[in-house]
Amino acid sequence: MIKAFVIGHPIAHSRSPLVHNHWLQTLDIAGSYNSVDVAPDALPGFINAMRAGAYIGGNVTIPHKQAVFALCDVLADDAKIIGAVNTLVMRAGKLHGSNTDLAGFLGNLDQKAPGWDARGDTAIVLGAGGAARAVLVGLARRGFKNIHILNRTEATAKELAEELPGPFIGAGLSAFASLAPKATLVVNTSAIGMHGSRFDDLDLGLLPKTALVTDIVYTPLETPLLADASALGLDTVDGLGMLLHQAVPGFEAWFGKRPEVSPDLRALAEQSLGEQ
Repeated sequence: MIKAFVIGHPIAHSRSPLVHNHWLQTLDIAGSYNSVDVAPDALPGFINAMRAGAYIGGNVTIPHKQAVFALCDVLADDAKIIGAVNTLVMRAGKLHGSNTDLAGFLGNLDQKAPGWDARGDTAIVLGAGGAARAVLVGLARRGFKNIHILNRTEATAKELAEELPGPFIGAGLSAFASLAPKATLVVNTSAIGMHGSRFDDLDLGLLPKTALVTDIVYTPLETPLLADASALGLDTVDGLGMLLHQAVPGFEAWFGKRPEVSPDLRALAEQSLGEQ
């Protein structure tokens, strides 16, 4: 039986097993996909077990994406640019690492808001952590010419803007008011939104009426940021679709069939969020 996994610390909240096991059942594949809580100091041992044949591959989430990057034998181009790995697969005795967050982010917006990348060329990305990197690279590839990284710690935003190749400008969150009137896309890549948390003094009313607001946080499905945007009549896209779309390439690599992000899967995932 082909075995795959998702590792993180903690990991109980992950919806990845629900997604992959749905596909295994739908496609009638004899395989398994389980979540494994791996503390940082246990990561090298887990990877060694994988190399020894315990798993064909798996997903990687917080806090291991950058640590796993250094343990791979072969890195996909996107992983090299982003500087983090979220998908692992063993091929011919070598550990291959890739990053599907970029494809997941773009796939979600393409499905839920077709034409989103033709609304304008200026975007605001909130947050400068690991999740921001894939989003930034994706926006640059889609032709955005002015991409502003806003973070509570301004220095971190500026460091990220200098590190990644692209039209990136780093600043503090206070810059939102002056940038918003020309921005047609706002993306939250930070953890703000979870547990009811919200941004302070972020006036979404300064955005053009044609702006789209999206959040990679999917618990809750409608974050305070998205609720505020909807109340103003702005288009919004939640983060659940990113989780679903980023899972597709890994499943195909491990189990040999390309799955579909179907309405049934989306409904199943939404139901699981309502049960938490």
